[in-house]
Amino acid sequence: MQVYLVGGAVRDKLLGYPFHERDWVVVGATPEAMLEQGFTPVGKDFPVFLHPRSKEEYALARTERKTAPGYTGFSFYASPDVSLEDDLIRRDLTINAIAEDEHGTLFDPFNGAQDIRDKKLRHVSDAFSEDPVRILRTARFAARYHHLGFTVAKNTNALMSDMVTSGEVDHLVAERVWKEMSRALDERNPEVFFRVLRECGALAKVLPELEQLFGVPQPAKHHPEIDTGAHTLMVLQQAAQLSDATCVRFAALVHDVGKGVTDPEQWPRHINHEQLGVPLIKALCKRLAVPNDCRDLALLAAQFHTHVHRAFELRPNTILKLIKQTDALRRPERFTQLLLVCEADSRGRTGFESRPYPQPPYLLRALALCQAVDVKALVERGLQGAELGAAIDAARLEQLETLKQQTNNDEEHQA
Repeated sequence: MQVYLVGGAVRDKLLGYPFHERDWVVVGATPEAMLEQGFTPVGKDFPVFLHPRSKEEYALARTERKTAPGYTGFSFYASPDVSLEDDLIRRDLTINAIAEDEHGTLFDPFNGAQDIRDKKLRHVSDAFSEDPVRILRTARFAARYHHLGFTVAKNTNALMSDMVTSGEVDHLVAERVWKEMSRALDERNPEVFFRVLRECGALAKVLPELEQLFGVPQPAKHHPEIDTGAHTLMVLQQAAQLSDATCVRFAALVHDVGKGVTDPEQWPRHINHEQLGVPLIKALCKRLAVPNDCRDLALLAAQFHTHVHRAFELRPNTILKLIKQTDALRRPERFTQLLLVCEADSRGRTGFESRPYPQPPYLLRALALCQAVDVKALVERGLQGAELGAAIDAARLEQLETLKQQTNNDEEHQA
């Protein structure tokens, strides 16, 4: 029985990249032998065991055979006669098909170490084309290692394009799409994930709402990059710099999808794109089983990002309405996330990346003033029901009027 460290731990050790999990493959063993040594079985489709002390995963070396479309359509064979190379050849990318023995010696039959040096994401074999999830994984690795200079190899991109043409990508299930997409959103350069998918044609299948933004123009005065798809990826890049929250990044990604369905005769204007995006986001989130927190923030961003951009132009009663409609009084943390999405939207334009965006502090100050209204004192005056609500709103509006006046005075003084 021989044990090898495999996959991400070996890859990231060679890259000098941080890693937290280690996976092992066991050659020459049987399930019975693993159980005798105290390992706990956890694999459903093939023999995977947890180490009795470290709880790390140990999988028996195995081969696989395609039996049906999609990523679940495989049968697996695990036996003592399956070699390490047999096991590695079924993996997706060469950089993930390197093993290391107990002495630190590398077993690298597919030149993954060379591809690491060349900064290439390359498929191990044509078996790559049997599993559509591998397109998503390749795009995710491209997002993770983009800052190190990694790119997808031309022959791998061509193979992924063939998978789209053949219809293999059509068998992706929503859960796996969101799992890979959400992990990609958490990477350092999440925009690269979507760019790679678009280059091979998979984006139109996986996220058509985003694909249809490319080629849609915007006013050059406000959007020097012009193309709405390009702007969207720039916004996502800015969001990644502003926040680690998946929901902030997702909302940044989809906030402008309404521009993909505006009247072309009105272009480059996009009248009512905010509301047009709402049903698209709802359908997208339902299709991919997007978590509620991501969906809800995305819907707020779609509807209200223009209001936030125009914060200094809004009348106090409109600001109060914005605070109420976004449920900011009860959900101030989410309101802060909405403002981050809007800041990313403002900065996600050519030449605007470092422009000041003072709207968030202004609106957070407005929210704080509304929260500071002494509701208890109004109740003690005997107010209740609609009368109490009107009094609370009046007190909040008075605070917002004062804020508006102070802001105008400050602007005049600076001028």
